[in-house]
Amino acid sequence: MEIGRLIEGRASSEIVSCSTTTPVHEAIRLLASKRIGALPVVDGGTVAGIFSERDVIYRLADEGDACLTRPLGEVMTSPAITVERTTTVLDALALMTKRRIRHLPVVDGTAMCGFISIGDLVKARLDEIEHEAEAMREYIQTA
Repeated sequence: MEIGRLIEGRASSEIVSCSTTTPVHEAIRLLASKRIGALPVVDGGTVAGIFSERDVIYRLADEGDACLTRPLGEVMTSPAITVERTTTVLDALALMTKRRIRHLPVVDGTAMCGFISIGDLVKARLDEIEHEAEAMREYIQTA
């Protein structure tokens, strides 16, 4: 299954994101209020980076609360690792495992068209396995 199929029912306008000028404390407030673990950071319509819970922890450990007023463009993880609509779920899972990341922006050219988490991919893979198992059970029963 391709990532495009996973995000086809989602509107890209519903992606929660921030700009490179957003202060860290505002991004943290957004992460908490939306109960999400990461935000794509967008600059001029393209993905400039990602700001995650890990970024918060690393910056607080290194700089203390002084980091809270800095703009995301200075503290985000950049460049963002991205995938395209045509990337398969298994390839995306492999990439996330290899790079030890939990979120991926989905891009169409340079424009972001989706944002997926490892949970989205695991759920899609489990659904696919269940569908295959059901098809196998039906085949065996009719054989």
